[in-house]
Amino acid sequence: MADYIPKWHKELGIFSKIKPLIILEGNVLDSYQYPVEGSTPKGSILRLPEYLHFYFKDMGYQTIVFYDSLRGFYNTCEEGYLERFAKLAESSASHGFIKADFKGGNKNDGAVNIVRKTLSQNREATVIVMDFASRYIPSPDNLDQNEVDSFTVLLQASLDAKDVKTESNGILKNLLLLIANKANDIPAWFYLQNPNVKMITLSAPSKEEREALVKSQNFPSFFAGEVYAEDSVYYDAHPDELTKIQDKFVALTEGFSFTEINGLRRLCKNERIRMRDFCDVIDLYKYGIRENPWKSLDFEKIRNAKADFENRVKGQDQAITKTLDVVKRAITGMSGLQGSSHTRPKGVLFFAGPTGTGKTETAKTLAEILFGDESCCKRFDMSEYGQSHSDQKLLGAPPGYVGYEAGGQLTNAVKNNPFSILLFDEIEKAHPSILDKFLQILEDGRMTDGQGNTVYFSETIIIFTSNLGIYTMNENGQREANVTSDMPYREISARVREAIEAYFKLQLGRPEILNRIGENIVVFDYIRPEVAKQILNAQVQKILANLSAEKRITLTIADDAMATLTEHALNNLQNGGRGIGNVVENLLINPLSRYLFDREIFGTASITINRIDTTATPPSLNCTKG
Repeated sequence: MADYIPKWHKELGIFSKIKPLIILEGNVLDSYQYPVEGSTPKGSILRLPEYLHFYFKDMGYQTIVFYDSLRGFYNTCEEGYLERFAKLAESSASHGFIKADFKGGNKNDGAVNIVRKTLSQNREATVIVMDFASRYIPSPDNLDQNEVDSFTVLLQASLDAKDVKTESNGILKNLLLLIANKANDIPAWFYLQNPNVKMITLSAPSKEEREALVKSQNFPSFFAGEVYAEDSVYYDAHPDELTKIQDKFVALTEGFSFTEINGLRRLCKNERIRMRDFCDVIDLYKYGIRENPWKSLDFEKIRNAKADFENRVKGQDQAITKTLDVVKRAITGMSGLQGSSHTRPKGVLFFAGPTGTGKTETAKTLAEILFGDESCCKRFDMSEYGQSHSDQKLLGAPPGYVGYEAGGQLTNAVKNNPFSILLFDEIEKAHPSILDKFLQILEDGRMTDGQGNTVYFSETIIIFTSNLGIYTMNENGQREANVTSDMPYREISARVREAIEAYFKLQLGRPEILNRIGENIVVFDYIRPEVAKQILNAQVQKILANLSAEKRITLTIADDAMATLTEHALNNLQNGGRGIGNVVENLLINPLSRYLFDREIFGTASITINRIDTTATPPSLNCTKG
């Protein structure tokens, strides 16, 4: 991999021999590793203008000069080149610069006419690199005549560019290069349908480029001298282990620029990070922390997590087991091993099933177990994002729009707490265009917000919840039940999964979203009668405990009253745990509050509820005060 040559470098070599005008766009503000031996050492990290200087010097060009609208013509890489250019341009260099205004289409001393003059001569092979070309004009769509003339002269200069015969390198073509952030920063008529122009895009460093950097002579520079000297003794004897560390670093820096990787190098050295902890510098760079909470989890607590789940979520053994499988996979580092990306979220879960069965409670419980606080579960109600422009609320408004400074709700939440569970409630209510945003998050584990900042999701668990599949539309367009509580769980699970697949593939037309979720669809069962009794008992016991602790009121519920609560709870199972909570509120909490208030009982009392009268409106209690 040390001999890898970037695609754009190869393209430049091919087209610089046949095209007089080349436009470089994209990742042009980055630094690059020089991939071959030449006039600068192989592996040198250079900014793009420096890179181009040595590139064309190695090709044999005799005159290499740069231009921008603030400095004019210059070459700060090596001496002598500007002076040669000044002779060709018949201009005088002052303090290492030739001042020239870009908007000088009709002036002989204007920058564009100097370009035309020097490219049309055949005495010396010449390259002119016009840097920051995106800043020459305010707008490519509204040019004044002077700006039109200037670009027209540049176009003429490229057409008039001569071939130059050199003694040692054969025939070289005089070249004009423009460096722009985006091609559309330049007038479209300047390059579209122009056979003399070649557009070359510079992307973020590829995997091979990052490998060439990390697995080269630059690798020791990532570490303090004594740290490298001590650690290299072990890794020289165990090269396979070092290769694994380097490969993981390469994978985790996907999407990083060379400038950012160079920042990692300096940070790693400054923090005196050991070679075995090489990848930890990425967390330090992204989040400003040295310790990753995923690496300090209490494994004994995770091992016994099922009991914690069952205390809060009743009757969902299948869902809890599946959820814990995803968590254990994340903890053991097995997430995404079958794929090529190491930056995906730690886990992705899709909770489906009837309402009130514990989907949201499971997510909160998971946050409590993993991070010690259920507030680490960040909930987003997707019914708030039903409009196509709602992505601005989620990711932040673009520059110039209201709310730009505030950022996005999702991106802010992840920036503030990158180690969290993201709960997207009722995902089917979000606008389809917003669902597309999740494709990049699920695949690459990162998203760019409206302010241009990259937010990383690689330390999160993403959970979607949905009621899809509980009801379907019949031939008449009417909603009908797809599953019922008298069906066995296996049938409910199969029917719900089938309906979810139909929704994403046929109705929404986004099968790729379903593919990112994979087999992590977790179907929650209906609240069965035995489970309903457990939930009812748990809620009642909590009320009794709170009354005793906060009011010093001892409450006893007679069997007859408890039987009434149980009967009504079992008749309201279609609403799940929430339905049971509604029964408790309607038949116990409300009439008990009325009883206590009417008798001015605000503390220190003993009360027995003998019977609940459900025929009264509203329901009332028959109580005995001890």
